[in-house]
Amino acid sequence: MPTASPAPGKGLLQPADHTLILIDFQSQMAFATKSIDAVTLRNNAALISQAAAGFGVSTILTTVAAKGFSGPMFGEIVDAFPGQPLLDRTSMNTWEDAAVVARVNEIGKPRLVMAGLWTSVCIVGPALSALDQGFEVYVVADACGDVTDEAHERAMERMIQAGARPMTALQYLLELQRDWARAETYGLTTGIARELGGAYGLGITYAKTMFGAQEGH
Repeated sequence: MPTASPAPGKGLLQPADHTLILIDFQSQMAFATKSIDAVTLRNNAALISQAAAGFGVSTILTTVAAKGFSGPMFGEIVDAFPGQPLLDRTSMNTWEDAAVVARVNEIGKPRLVMAGLWTSVCIVGPALSALDQGFEVYVVADACGDVTDEAHERAMERMIQAGARPMTALQYLLELQRDWARAETYGLTTGIARELGGAYGLGITYAKTMFGAQEGH
């Protein structure tokens, strides 16, 4: 019989134990994305970007053929990481780009969280490659998209079957916070949720405005 203790599970993410890799959030890729609408996609990309930046998560931003074909990375992402270089590639599989992999090794985190466009190509490629090389991989499913629902769902299933762990954008934010008693990031977390957390954010705004309520108190 195991003994319970008030400690987080090892499978939960913490700000210092992983690298967030944001892949090909670019205009040309977004034009053909049909499994998620553009407004929701941009919102969720902004949510995880602001969460990572606020919690000090090591982050890699990468694009493919930015100047010649695919266009700039979403402003919502770039704005969250001012001055951070974008690693532009020719390879569809991010993991086959030497500069990106060198940065992964330089950061040295065993866990990787990935999101981007398209799920079936630009996320499957690095996810399966990283898993094969012994990394833990998490995929933010609702910050990814593909040309059809079928393409996105089959890609997610393929990665899960290989050992990747799916999550959502709001889940990512709340998992980094995890305890409302952490006062140093309470304002950050609720601020991001109020701006980008949909109905949950509206609920926070309502509670604070009407009752002066605060989670954890």
